[in-house]
Amino acid sequence: MSNGRANTALAFVLVGLVCQEVGASIAVLLFDDVGPLGMVMLRLVFSAVILLAIARPRLRGHGPRAWRAVVAFGGVLALMNGLFYLALERLPLGVTVTIEVLGPLALSIIAARRASAWVWAGLALVGVAALGGGGWDRLDLLGVLYALGAAVTWALYILASARVGKEFPRLDGLALAMTIGALIALPFGVFDAGAALLRPELLAFGLAVAVLSSTIPYTLELLALRRLPASTFAILMSLGPVTASLAGFILLGQHLAWLEVVGIALVIIASIGAVRASSRASGRADAAASAIRDPEAPFGEPVA
Repeated sequence: MSNGRANTALAFVLVGLVCQEVGASIAVLLFDDVGPLGMVMLRLVFSAVILLAIARPRLRGHGPRAWRAVVAFGGVLALMNGLFYLALERLPLGVTVTIEVLGPLALSIIAARRASAWVWAGLALVGVAALGGGGWDRLDLLGVLYALGAAVTWALYILASARVGKEFPRLDGLALAMTIGALIALPFGVFDAGAALLRPELLAFGLAVAVLSSTIPYTLELLALRRLPASTFAILMSLGPVTASLAGFILLGQHLAWLEVVGIALVIIASIGAVRASSRASGRADAAASAIRDPEAPFGEPVA
């Protein structure tokens, strides 16, 4: 892979991360008007409309298993976004994203199946403990529970996304799941936002959040994955807490104690270590599988 392609992919990932956190910051600013669940509804509805227009998914030709997978994916999308925004209402953006990262981190540690992976798990726990800035009483307990719920559903999102990706081509599955998620979020969002949904400027901001938090990042991540190994991409995505903390500080005036900054750094280091351990384990598994397919392939190298 050329340096030019790698640098372009790096730029895609960083721009996507920045857009995500700017979108989240705008969402926080709208909570007083539409509420967190109203914001979830606006994001999912506008994201679904955009994805349906882009993907134009086929509804025929899919079996019951495929539809069960896409319905489950839609439910996870609605729940994950709902818990994330409910956490954002009570916690700083950087802290919320750091706790949420624990979901994919745990998934990487489990996938690695190595004793050393538990070292990264321990480091992540130390980081999370430090997020309390020396005392968890500084953080809203319900907000922390919402963020932990978002972490669990993010791990479920990864598994559900992979399942749907096998059943539906291109962006079809994501578009259908986003539509289902929007329908699930609709009654909760209408109840939370109420008459505010009749204000055009709030709808415009909701569209901006959908574009910044979903459309642009998903597109840039897709482009980046065509230029980067999945393991490298995952490590770059571990920088999410950094961009979230910066966005929270610059756009929302959310200051973090020095111990909270240390906690975020420890979680990022643990995420990078876990991803590298998982990728090494996956590499050995792939090599072993190749050797089994062709016993004469030297050192388990795949046959050309």
